[in-house]
Amino acid sequence: MTRPVITFLSDFGPAGPAVCRGVMFGIAPDANIIDVNHWVPRYSIRDGAASLVFALPYMPVGIHVAIVDPGVGTARLPLALKTGRGDVLIGPDNGLLIEAAKRLGGIVEARAIENRTLWLPVVSSSFHGRDIFSPTAAHLAMGTPFESVGRVVPIEGLVRLVRPEPRVLAGRLETQIVSVMIYGNITFAGTTLDLTNAIGPLAAGRPVRVTFARQDPGDGVARAVVEDTVWGDTFGSVPVGASVLMADSEGNLSLSDNQGNVAMRLGLSVDRPVTITGR
Repeated sequence: MTRPVITFLSDFGPAGPAVCRGVMFGIAPDANIIDVNHWVPRYSIRDGAASLVFALPYMPVGIHVAIVDPGVGTARLPLALKTGRGDVLIGPDNGLLIEAAKRLGGIVEARAIENRTLWLPVVSSSFHGRDIFSPTAAHLAMGTPFESVGRVVPIEGLVRLVRPEPRVLAGRLETQIVSVMIYGNITFAGTTLDLTNAIGPLAAGRPVRVTFARQDPGDGVARAVVEDTVWGDTFGSVPVGASVLMADSEGNLSLSDNQGNVAMRLGLSVDRPVTITGR
């Protein structure tokens, strides 16, 4: 028989995933557990959702556990989503799972995870990743019927993240940061076509200016951040350490430092408004 596949994403960093993996292996010792990303910025549901959209279409059909759960212990539902491709996504009802489920054939059924026989015997109020999500995923990987996890919940009532949309204006594109990748690359809402429609043709090496809206760094003084860069086709189209604006592997606009961390260098985070112009 083929080994069951469980993929695993979290914002736990280096320590937490081992505990959850131990729980899963204890129930499903033959499972093939694939770690997607455990360096999602803490509490960033949007970054976690973007990582799932990026990775899950390339994974085998299986059980996909995702835990970015700032509302752990509150009234938010533990959720299981069955997709058209045959996968099951496990995680909190906070918008984390929705876009990835769409990429896997759409949501065909949603259930609240309520069957306590699939949980650990003792459930904490602060580590549902270990106590609820991991054991439920492992039981499903071992063949427990999806219908056994709990009651059906309306798909239309699931929490959804607001999708940022760029504004194409004469001479500028107004957008925002939608994710920060593990290397520090910044992804914006919008595509090459959006930027072309705003500022004209994009030839390699064309100078562009990226202005990040004013933000208080903690000292009571709001500051804008301006990055003068160039349009490019690859990271290596600029010298090491220089920045480049380009399309990422999903076709979205992205700002990167060649072999550097632009998010750290400029002090950037998700949802910050951005304006891109020529110069």
